[in-house]
Amino acid sequence: MDSRSVAGFLGTVVAAIALAAAFVYGPSPTQIRNRTQPAAAQQQAAPAAEPAAPAPRGPVIREVPNN
Repeated sequence: MDSRSVAGFLGTVVAAIALAAAFVYGPSPTQIRNRTQPAAAQQQAAPAAEPAAPAPRGPVIREVPNN
């Protein structure tokens, strides 16, 4: 066996493992078919109430003079 055939065989094995992992860990066909509405569409349906407060920002760092 030369290096090309070994590399081809190992590439095939890696591709088969990646394909099997995609089927095992991927979404099931029922999850794909029964998708819910996007969150943006659900938020538009809700009545517009008071605007939300701005998100809290990080800590304020002020310079302190060295005396």
